Amino acid sequence: MGFIRPLPDLLISQIAAGEVVERPASVLKELLENSLDAGATKIDVQLEEGGVRLIRVADDGSGIVPDDLPLALARHATSKIASLDDLESVASYGFRGEALASIASVARVTLTSRHASQDHAFRLRSEGSQAGVRQPAALAAGTVIEVADLYFTTPARRKFLKTDATEFAHCDEVLRRMALARPSVAFGLTHNHQVKRRLVSADFSRRAQEIIGEDFFPHARPVDVAAGPVRLSGLAALPAYSRAGRDEQYFFVNGRFVRDKLLMHAARQAWEDVLHGARHPAYILFLDVEPTAVDVNVHPAKTEVRFRDAKGIHQFVFHALQQTLARPLTGVAAPAPASASPPLSTNAPSTYPTTYAARQAALPIAEPAVRSYLELAQAATRDGMVATPTPTPSSAPPAPAATLAAPPLGYALAQLHGIYILAQNDAGLILVDMHAAHERILYEKLKNNIAAGPPPMQTLLVPMLLAASELERATAAEQSETLSALGFELAAAGPKELAVRALPALLTGGNAVALVRALLKDLAEHPASRVVETQRNALLATMACHGAVRANRQLSVPEMNALLRQMENVDRADQCNHGRPTWVQLSIGELDRLFMRGR
Repeated sequence: MGFIRPLPDLLISQIAAGEVVERPASVLKELLENSLDAGATKIDVQLEEGGVRLIRVADDGSGIVPDDLPLALARHATSKIASLDDLESVASYGFRGEALASIASVARVTLTSRHASQDHAFRLRSEGSQAGVRQPAALAAGTVIEVADLYFTTPARRKFLKTDATEFAHCDEVLRRMALARPSVAFGLTHNHQVKRRLVSADFSRRAQEIIGEDFFPHARPVDVAAGPVRLSGLAALPAYSRAGRDEQYFFVNGRFVRDKLLMHAARQAWEDVLHGARHPAYILFLDVEPTAVDVNVHPAKTEVRFRDAKGIHQFVFHALQQTLARPLTGVAAPAPASASPPLSTNAPSTYPTTYAARQAALPIAEPAVRSYLELAQAATRDGMVATPTPTPSSAPPAPAATLAAPPLGYALAQLHGIYILAQNDAGLILVDMHAAHERILYEKLKNNIAAGPPPMQTLLVPMLLAASELERATAAEQSETLSALGFELAAAGPKELAVRALPALLTGGNAVALVRALLKDLAEHPASRVVETQRNALLATMACHGAVRANRQLSVPEMNALLRQMENVDRADQCNHGRPTWVQLSIGELDRLFMRGR
């Protein structure tokens, strides 16, 4: 007699349940997906004891015909696919035909359903895969499924569950994801007979506000980029709304929530230039691709996917988000994500009315470039509209006549504590962090210069000497080619010194000593090839930070206006390289409220 023998069906189902039924939230996810696949427009969820005691899902979907009730709880039985071709182009949430069977093997399941063609409903009960007899039941329409006493057949599994509150939180998060993907579907959620959520059918804007909260929206930019059959849509938050964790990262592929490493990496790279390394971006994104271009049959939980053209998808998502974050806010309504409308619904997706906070309004990139203040003033003087007094650091010249529209960041008025620039535009008062703004300007120019080739170098008439450690001197000698590619020329000047003979022309006014030390430190810690390739932007950010104007440096009014004009013509000028805002707007109305004018 051999040692290999087939496993009993019950044990096979219980093994499969280990992958599908990880916790109550896993059960809820499968049941919600079935309801949505059935075309439900209203789904009510009732939980008891975090879902361990009871998970009840009632929907108004198409229902199940009586003869299919036993098959609904059988292994590898499904109405979603019938061939390999169907599997490769599956558009429904469910398709494996094992979820309900796995759930029934570890819980007491009651399935009640009424198909539209039937006069009344039927009910089927199952305990540990032991199905009972089908019986008539009372139900107006749709399907109700109750999963009670989860893991009663495998009590050891219950020991791995958390508290009721934790398990409920996981269930709530599952419902949040489903509700974001399908805003036209109404959802209700109760826990221990207390109403926790009541979401009516809505457009994407309202649903997202209910799920994410209103604080997200003043910082959100609409995303809507398409390339052939591939489309990325949704909302991406500016760095000012960065998070300590990934709790507000929602990525959907063809309406299915996924935790895909490739997509998360592409998103992380898109925020890399504007977000501090310890912070995480927030977004609600929908990627729509041809079903044949993505494999959702990677894991039973179906939260992992595999793309046929993984590199192409990565680059598309990265560039779409990078361009969105680089563009200024336009205030134009963005279309609702395509995946946010249910595939089985005939309702057209509604538009998303975008609203933004007045704290940092739109900063358009001028095309053609906004003329400098002096050019505007000279033109106004020639036309006899306004006299142009000699500008001084303490007295800003008046703006040209009202017939000339002020640039987005207006005209400089003064400098505050050597840190902030005060400027006036048509809306009110602008406050600019001059170091953060100049840092972004230098960073973008450095990136453009590096992309075009080695940056212009400025040879110093008198080489700058700095005390250097043995490691710093060795690094300077070994990485001379890399340093030259970045615009630096360093040479030994003695047993304990280095001479800086040339710097990138953009950075000649910065703190050269600190910059060179930071650069040598990076080169010593990382291979030169990695510094030039993957560490390049971080290196350029360090260069820009040290090269930007420092606090307490007095700027003349023309210098301040020149900085404002450069900001208006640079991508990502809203944030510095670390994700902090570079400027804010105080409207006349806000200033009036501060001083209680009109009361």
